[in-house]
Amino acid sequence: MGDDREDKIRERAYQIWEREGRIHGDPERHWHRAEAEIDREAALPLTAGDALPETREVASSDVLTVEALAIRTGISGEQAQELIDRLGNDRAAIEQAARNLKGKQRLGE
Repeated sequence: MGDDREDKIRERAYQIWEREGRIHGDPERHWHRAEAEIDREAALPLTAGDALPETREVASSDVLTVEALAIRTGISGEQAQELIDRLGNDRAAIEQAARNLKGKQRLGE
């Protein structure tokens, strides 16, 4: 395994562990999930948008962004995609809407 790839996987596994609340006991799952994410990203076609510096904006076609939003906020992937499509590219508005949606789901609305 290349050192660069292994470093990326290690860093991503750590990020996953942090996102999930830093609970110990399942490092293999974090590693395998990170490995799958890194490999999936490497397989994605490079587009002009990929070359742009990160801003507050997201592209609705960014599968990893949709997945990350769903994981962070506890909503479904479909709901995350709908919010991104509806609210455009404003990360703050998308995050807030996702949290509001999850709150309503908890209340049974």
